[in-house]
Amino acid sequence: MDLFPEAENPVEIIPARKLVAKVAALYVAPSDHFETRPVEELRLGFDGISGDFHAGATRRSGGREPWYPRGTEMRNERQLSIVAADELAIVAERMGLAEIRPEWIGANLLIEGIPHLTMLPSGTLLFFKGGVTIKVDAQNGPCRVAGRSIAENAGMADREAGALAFPKAAKRLRGLVAWVEKPGTIVAGEEISARVPEQWIYRA
Repeated sequence: MDLFPEAENPVEIIPARKLVAKVAALYVAPSDHFETRPVEELRLGFDGISGDFHAGATRRSGGREPWYPRGTEMRNERQLSIVAADELAIVAERMGLAEIRPEWIGANLLIEGIPHLTMLPSGTLLFFKGGVTIKVDAQNGPCRVAGRSIAENAGMADREAGALAFPKAAKRLRGLVAWVEKPGTIVAGEEISARVPEQWIYRA
């Protein structure tokens, strides 16, 4: 297949750009459960957040990686979960809820100031003023496990219905997963400079 046909259907190149954001809140998960709790700072190493549920240089593959046998050891590109309050508000409205708190779905960072946060492409770099750098891997696909947590915490009468509703309601609004490129400490209120990489779009 020719990914770059000739002049009649050119590829549009969107140049790299910078965005400015801020850390609104920080969260850590205990080692035995994915739900998080608020903290004032995150201490990050190359393995992610020390002691966090998703910490580690590697992880075991699951349903998101059908190209590997389940349980295959692979790089952990899901060390951190990043969400935005405006996107969670949309998901909550779609599910008929007053709110969805970041900790219910295992978020580590709540970021404000970037419209359509979930749509940031893979490879986006987040430079924190204190020196940490995080690299975005991909969108965080919404799943029933997070949906069930929302249903339980929100006191939904039908928890299984809530678990099933979340994946559809949160499509492209669930936030991002990322990994630590340069370790250090992130504090609440810290400024972030996001570098969005150059992208290409094929106009058919």
